[in-house]
Amino acid sequence: MPRGTETILLAEDNNDARKFIAVLLVEFGYKIIEAVDGEDAVNRFRAHKDDIQLVILDVVMPNKSGKAARDEIMKIQPDIKVLFTSGYTADIISSKGIQEEGIHFISKPVTPYDLLVKVREILDQKESL
Repeated sequence: MPRGTETILLAEDNNDARKFIAVLLVEFGYKIIEAVDGEDAVNRFRAHKDDIQLVILDVVMPNKSGKAARDEIMKIQPDIKVLFTSGYTADIISSKGIQEEGIHFISKPVTPYDLLVKVREILDQKESL
């Protein structure tokens, strides 16, 4: 199973899902900063921006959607890597503006292996020039 040492900001409003993902990622070497919604994610990103290599955002969250949180975070750090997650269907996701080119997305429920592979794949991508 892929491992890492990077710091990941995890924004997920479902407490059980957030805890499951956080425990999994910590078990495989990552440092996790948890956020309970989109607004919390932006605030925590601001506080830890120099430490975070990846942001995992649920698409549908209270106080600020995943896309709105991503847009605000990218104003702070334009090259931050982002992975969206959702248990909603593709048409709902598309209506939230997530289906654009170059967006990383994984559907929930996700297997631990698939999540670990996707996280490693995104972190290992070279920055675009």
